[in-house]
Amino acid sequence: MPMAPRVLLLCLLGLAVTEGHSPETAIPGCHLHPFNVTVRSDRLGTCQGSHVAQACVGHCESSAFPSRYSVLVASGYRHNITSSSQCCTISSLRKVRVWLQCVGNQRGELEIFTARACQCDMCRFSRY
Repeated sequence: MPMAPRVLLLCLLGLAVTEGHSPETAIPGCHLHPFNVTVRSDRLGTCQGSHVAQACVGHCESSAFPSRYSVLVASGYRHNITSSSQCCTISSLRKVRVWLQCVGNQRGELEIFTARACQCDMCRFSRY
């Protein structure tokens, strides 16, 4: 194949792979991602404030493969696929102060947690 069509083919493949993805999903791994949080003191919004907090977003490695014969035998031939995966999780937190504007021109403050660092780690059920 001549050089020009090869280059064009590679460029088209690159566009097909990356089209439709945001910049964050194009970068492999698990990363901090900012999002806006609005905090209210009660359902009426007597006091409220906003802050940009950090979440962890991204993707981590996973795999699935046929189980070894010993696993098949031990499971009574019910466990025929073995899988292994990691999830994007918060590895450390930090407290941040949110200033609240209250009715009557009063001010208040509240501390909330935000992600400090992210990592790929064992997937766990959420308890929240």
